[in-house]
Order: sequence, then C-alpha cells, then structure tokens
Amino acid sequence: MIELDALPPLIVERVELRRVAMPLVAPFRTSFGVESERDILLVNVLATANGDAVSGWGECVALAEPTYSAEYVDAAQRVTEQHLLPRLAVVETLTAADVGRMLGAIHGHPMAKGAIEAAVLDAQLRAAGRSFADLLGVTTDNGLPTQIPSGVSVGIHEQVDDLLATVQGYLDDGYVRIKLKIEPGSDIEHVAAVRELIGPDTPLQVDANTAYRRTDGQHLARLDEFDMLLIEQPLPEEDIVGHAMLAAEVETPICLDESLVSAAGTADAIDLGACEIANIKPGRVGGYLEAIRIHDLCLERGVPVWCGGMIETGIGRGANAALAALPGFTLPGDISASNRFYAQDIVTDPIRIVDGHVTVPTTPGMGFDIDADVLDSVTTTTSIIEF
Repeated sequence: MIELDALPPLIVERVELRRVAMPLVAPFRTSFGVESERDILLVNVLATANGDAVSGWGECVALAEPTYSAEYVDAAQRVTEQHLLPRLAVVETLTAADVGRMLGAIHGHPMAKGAIEAAVLDAQLRAAGRSFADLLGVTTDNGLPTQIPSGVSVGIHEQVDDLLATVQGYLDDGYVRIKLKIEPGSDIEHVAAVRELIGPDTPLQVDANTAYRRTDGQHLARLDEFDMLLIEQPLPEEDIVGHAMLAAEVETPICLDESLVSAAGTADAIDLGACEIANIKPGRVGGYLEAIRIHDLCLERGVPVWCGGMIETGIGRGANAALAALPGFTLPGDISASNRFYAQDIVTDPIRIVDGHVTVPTTPGMGFDIDADVLDSVTTTTSIIEF
C-alpha cells in the first residue's frame, strides 16, 4: 500500500462545490442512452498544510441520470452538502485516508465520496510537492516520463459504415486498442466489420453495459471467432452468478465493470469464476485508495486489470493515467486524449496521445493544473461549505 503517512494533514477551511457544463465534441451512445453534454460536479478543498494555503480538486463522475449506477449528479451534490462534508467537518485535521473511514456509515454514494477523497489527496500531494505518480512509485529511474498505452471507447452507431469511419479515425490518431459499445442488435455484425477493418493484430474488446441476459450465452459465444480481449459487463451488475455461468459458456474472457464496487466484492467475484478480467474505475469504487486495493488484490490473484473511463475532464484523466501505470494494469485502458470528448478541457495541459501512448503526469498533485479562465467560463453554479 502507498505511504500516505508521508503526506501532511490538512486543516480544511472550506469546500467549494462547482457544477460545470462540458459539451462533448460528438454524442456518445451506449446501451444506457446518448450523452451530448456532461454536467459535472467538482469538489475543491481549500485548506492549510504546514501553515501554507493549499487547494485540491476532485471530480465526481456521476452521470446526469441514474443509468450507469444509482448515483446521479444532482443527488451527488446533495449528499455531499448535507451528509458527507458535515461528517468531515468535525475533525481538526483531515487526510485522504480519513475520508473513507469517516464516511463509512453512509451507505453507497461511492462517486461522491471518491471526489472528496481525490480533492483531499490532491491538496496533500501539492502541500508535499509530490505527484500522484511519485506516490504510487510509477515514475521511471532514467528520468524519462512514464508512458502507458491508450485505448479508445467507441459508442454505438446505427450504421456500420459510420462506425467504421469513426474507428478508422481513431486508428489514424494512433490508439492502440479499440473498445466497442454493444447491445442486442448492434453487436455481431458490428464487431465482425470492425475486426476486418483493424486486422488481427489490433486489440479489440466490447462493452455491453449490462444489456444482455443469462440466456444470451450462445449468442455472445458467436463473438469468440473475433479473437477479442474481453467482453465487458454483459449482465446486470448484481448477477455475479450469471457472469460465472457465461464465463463457462463463452471462450472470450468475461470482464466486470459495474459489478465491482469494492476489493471485498472483487475477491468474491474472482472466487466464483465471474471475473476473469477487472475494469477498475476509481469513482465507481469510492476513490483511488480503494482502486489501489483492488489492483493489489488482482495482481496477487493473477487477474489482469485495466483502467476504465467515465468521460472525465483533465482532473480525473490525469490521475487515471498515473493509476494505470501500476504493474497490474496489463491491458490498455480507456485513457484517451482529452480532445476525444472535449474541444477544450479545464486543465492547462490536457492529456494527449503520442504514438498511441499517454505520458503519465508528474506535476505536484493528482496530475493537472486548473485553467481558471476556462473553468469559470463553463461553471454553472457554485456553493461554499464552511468548515
């Protein structure tokens, strides 16, 4: 586990909650629906550490509607204001490790909790002059930046020709792995066409976002011929036994996403044979500290992991890049370039793709610096909670 004790504790003075409206460069369709704009809750912790003023940011990845999970952005802000922050305001000093422990009595809301934890950790790292990558031990010894392979997630397209044009564009951009969103009626034909386009050597995987049922095993087994890395979350998140049944019926490895919300739950899914590969999303599991625990568990069990995405801004994207440099992340993740989703990010040095790879940020904090002018231009509301 990382050495959190080396980071100075915070005396929190206030927390700023910002809602920002970020239009997407193109609509993004999954089996849950279509997104054209992200309504995002940002958490800004303002504090002192070692007598100096410090600020830290976290991004809540909850969607506008409770489709991916039970969380949604309006509720995330409300629970943060009314239940989470008041429980943290009672202590004299606060650390990232305290957040999960002190909020454990509140059931659920991992994305809201994770945003607070990230903001506190960002502030602690900045106070210490250290990067998240350095804390994780993923910086290189030769002075060169750490780089990780970058994959891209492609939404559902009505027409195969449109899908192929989109995929070709991402290949031209240099992405080293293609992930297709699928649902019944938009699966076999689409995957076959993309595999023919990209050839046998480019890694390919699919994400069903819970769109199938236990009885679809024979249908999903038709995907085996396309030599894919994995089939992600074919069944509803609570159906762990069903995923184990599919894993026995389908040759392509079954990967869990929505089902994995903790290290303990991940261990159970592995033991049941339901999780052959794990998608780790920090927001879904309550923050980066639990994400690291899941990584460590999977590394010990020999289960490959990769870092999924929630259409994050540069705040979450930079931190995800550092996380994905840990040794258990053996598959390319969804850490695409910022311009995959946003024409203009709210950080000064957005994530870019060069030769199919992302450079892990090494700036103090979680891997980003805020572009205050851009942030102000997209802010829709701001609220202040005094500690």
